[in-house]
Amino acid sequence: MRAFQSSDKIRLNANGRKLDAWLIYKCLTCDKTWNRPLFERQNISDIDPAILEALHSNDIRWIRAESFNLDAIRRKAQRIDEFPEFDIAREVLRETAGWTRLEIELVVPLPAGTRLDRLLASELKLSRSRLQTLHEKGLLLTNPDRPDILRRRIKTGVEVTIDPGTTGDRELSWRPLATGSPR
Repeated sequence: MRAFQSSDKIRLNANGRKLDAWLIYKCLTCDKTWNRPLFERQNISDIDPAILEALHSNDIRWIRAESFNLDAIRRKAQRIDEFPEFDIAREVLRETAGWTRLEIELVVPLPAGTRLDRLLASELKLSRSRLQTLHEKGLLLTNPDRPDILRRRIKTGVEVTIDPGTTGDRELSWRPLATGSPR
């Protein structure tokens, strides 16, 4: 079995008032293609105008979102490999004096297989067991508040609030980790 990756291209075929649409995937080793059906023989008047425009204009954002629609891919593929790589962009919305509280809101535009505890551990330089202890002691709060939230995949809307502790060097130790900058 070979791995295929989205080419970020769409194939359309019109037959009268009917339209077929496929996402084109390419083999990572031989450039062979696989056309994943989005729909077949659908009446043009039944297609959402925004989707029709995205198809006609090869809208890269729409294509990317559909390329990562894991539920739709599962219906058409035997196996899905998820890769652990992702980019992190940090934005400080407001700072409090002394870094007495760290609030994180996740924005995950595409599905990701990374668990919340792994993300926080790697970015905040804490062990996963330390994160679990902070969670159990109420020093790491989440919204939604679920006992297993740290072991769940990251997704948009999850909020994490951490009490960095009572050490005097909170700003020196937490600020660079939270902002991604040395100072």
